[in-house]
Amino acid sequence: MGSSGFSWKLNDHPKLPKGKIIAVVVLDGWGEANPNQYNCIHVAETPAMDSLKKGAPEKWRLVKAHGKAVGLPTDDDMGNSEVGHNALGAGRIFAQGAKLVDLALASGKIYEGEGFKYIKESFETGTLHLIGLLSDGGVHSRLDQLQLLLKGASEHGAKRIRVHVLTDGRDVLDGTSIGFVETLENDLAKLREKGVDAQIASGGGRMQVTMDRYENDWDVVKRGWDAQVLGEAPHKFRSAVEAVKKLREAPNANDQYLPPFVIVDDNGKPVGPIVDGDAVVTFNFRADRMVMLAKALEYEDFDKFDRVRFPKIRYSGMLQYDGELKLPSHYLVSPPEIDRTSGEYLVHNGVRTFACSETVKFGHVTFFWNGNRSGYFKQEMEEYVEIPSDSGITFNVQPKMKALEIAEKARDAILSRKFDQVRVNLPNSDMVGHTGDIEATIVACKAADDAVKMILDAIDQVGGIYVVTADHGNAEDMVKRNKKGEPLLDKNGNIQILTSHTLQPVPVAIGGPGLAPGVRFRKDVPDGGLANVAATVMNLHGFEAPADYEPTLIDVVDN
Repeated sequence: MGSSGFSWKLNDHPKLPKGKIIAVVVLDGWGEANPNQYNCIHVAETPAMDSLKKGAPEKWRLVKAHGKAVGLPTDDDMGNSEVGHNALGAGRIFAQGAKLVDLALASGKIYEGEGFKYIKESFETGTLHLIGLLSDGGVHSRLDQLQLLLKGASEHGAKRIRVHVLTDGRDVLDGTSIGFVETLENDLAKLREKGVDAQIASGGGRMQVTMDRYENDWDVVKRGWDAQVLGEAPHKFRSAVEAVKKLREAPNANDQYLPPFVIVDDNGKPVGPIVDGDAVVTFNFRADRMVMLAKALEYEDFDKFDRVRFPKIRYSGMLQYDGELKLPSHYLVSPPEIDRTSGEYLVHNGVRTFACSETVKFGHVTFFWNGNRSGYFKQEMEEYVEIPSDSGITFNVQPKMKALEIAEKARDAILSRKFDQVRVNLPNSDMVGHTGDIEATIVACKAADDAVKMILDAIDQVGGIYVVTADHGNAEDMVKRNKKGEPLLDKNGNIQILTSHTLQPVPVAIGGPGLAPGVRFRKDVPDGGLANVAATVMNLHGFEAPADYEPTLIDVVDN
């Protein structure tokens, strides 16, 4: 970039000094919603966060953390941690996940890319297998994208197609799986009329089959492998509609936890195991629950479970799921090219940086913050610390997680005065919120608040500045609602728990003894989102943001 006259040098801010220690705190899954008994943040004792809110509207405001504000296709798309941290760090809005896939499918570019050309080599003699979440939830996958991919693949030469479905019930209402399977079966019947041998080969619920994450439980992936690759499962059916209906009849059955099943022909033979020479596409666009399967499909050297057979296949992800591991090595849609992130600029302008979280969110406060880039920009200027998360338990069992340890590391980094920016992610409200355990989520929110207090106290001691925000909502609304906003009940009259993220805005608070007098939130950025936080933080470090960044949220009035 040197030849074009590009320079990392930022202009000094005309009114704000350099050299203040800044704590950037991201509360994961901490949105703002009406106070009620299902708002765990409201119910929990959160004196530190409550005290920040008293600074509204000068020092506390809300920003958008979902939909178009973070690069997703529509404002019905809930935010997530990956796109949220991308926006917080990059200072600009990049087309993300689903939107990248939509653009590639709409333009037909997906069929000209390296990933599709690679799997296409198997179409002549092999089967194309599509594995993913069958739902229109828009968090991990979308049914309409699968439909377009089926149509496009058959038009580009796929003669034999098998779909391995994972039922949802987490990002969409429980019970909707039946309708999604029926829709897919209709589409496959139409392909068969055109001479394409297309059918569903296996299935199971997302929490029971394939879609584990963070290497929490490899048995989940193994159950999927056995059904998808080996054609083996405890339940065998002639049709997927029959399978889902039947398996849902068991006591306490739900879409998320349906056991694995395979579809068999008249002779009881599985219709679509994955064999040598086949092509496989995992069609989820969200990475976290595809990485483990990707490892099993791609790694020659693999010891997480006995694969029995390791077929020689051509495998491509919908996207690359892990930029660090370059996994999978083939993918249908390229990731957004996120360049010139705030972290890189600040390091080049002398801002020494410390970042810390526990395992489940460490990548967010480093890799995703830095534009899907691993490692340091300048090792001598940066330190990243990962605290191991609890493993082998669900997070509601120990809802305090590692909040205290993260806060202690941040406090020590601040008090050492070795760093100009100390950045952390506190995962509690998100990870415990996902379990749907309301009591535990209340404990989680208090633990996160205690951590915030420890960090703010340290900032007080060094005359620094704090910026406290979040990446998306979760714990602030734990119940599913109808169009009027009233809680939905199940057939037994119990409330339907909401385990997913939300569409709610998130807070941004600024303060601390180092904040220059006259700094306040502007009134003219009412639609500000997470991407506006980067320019704000750069200003507080004493710099103007690059011209193409989303505008800062603050201005300085002369007292």
